[in-house]
Amino acid sequence: MNTEILLKRLERPKEAADVVLDTDTFNEIDDQYALAYMLLSADRLNVKAIYAAPFSNEKAAAPAEGMEKSYQEILNILKLMGKTSFNDKVFRGSERYLPDEHTPVHSEAVSDLIKKAMAQPKDRPLYVIALGAITNIASAILAEPEIIDKIVVIWLGGHALDWVDTDEFNMYQDVAAARVVFGCGVPLVQLPCLGVVSEFRVTEPELTYWLKGQNALCDYLVDVTVNEGRTHEKTPFWSRVIWDVTAVAWLVDGKFMKDRLEHSPIPQYDNHYSFDARRHWIKYVYQIHRDALIEDLFTKLRNS
Repeated sequence: MNTEILLKRLERPKEAADVVLDTDTFNEIDDQYALAYMLLSADRLNVKAIYAAPFSNEKAAAPAEGMEKSYQEILNILKLMGKTSFNDKVFRGSERYLPDEHTPVHSEAVSDLIKKAMAQPKDRPLYVIALGAITNIASAILAEPEIIDKIVVIWLGGHALDWVDTDEFNMYQDVAAARVVFGCGVPLVQLPCLGVVSEFRVTEPELTYWLKGQNALCDYLVDVTVNEGRTHEKTPFWSRVIWDVTAVAWLVDGKFMKDRLEHSPIPQYDNHYSFDARRHWIKYVYQIHRDALIEDLFTKLRNS
């Protein structure tokens, strides 16, 4: 892809966009907010598919278990929202991380992403919003490199370019996949975690005041978020990041954040970036307008 086309693809679309979401939904509560926000932004986002991404931690002993739990949680959110008509657009993703930077991990999600990307008109890219380890997207690119010309990837992963390291969950789970995506030349929008989207937080009083009792989805989100906040922060003055919402918000409205062009960094296996000014451009989000986005998110959730 030449630089002129790449830069054009990195502009925020003016019309409603065709999107797919790749999400490790059971990992933390922020994915559920992001999934709901995407579905409630139908005036801007035409949802083509939802993919379950792998993850492994205290909630899932192996990537396959994390992926399956995420698949089931996607269906749970769709049920709470009364949107089970989307169930046939939900696909299971990879059961393991990339074994290296050359070998894809095949799955239903990878096959569907390739199929949908290749079917897109030349002048209408498919926007791939990724909220977890980027295994599914990297696998699709490795299996069918032609999709690079058909998609734009929006990934919440890594930390800010000036952060001390890249020791971030979505990044370190599958560094090989991150290196594939950052290195292949696909149009890429990066939303870094610590140092940028870590601004996007909520508190228990806000959740209780604005969302509690509004509907089944809101009650579920409040209960899980408050439980996570009280459990992990161990202080009555906690705030909880729900940063995955920001990846969806980049497509919804430009007023929610600021971004700029950067040369694509190189994720390294020692949890650091390397830099080379000869690399292609990516779009890099560097500031979140937290209050404006919270207002839009909460308004849509309350009215769902």
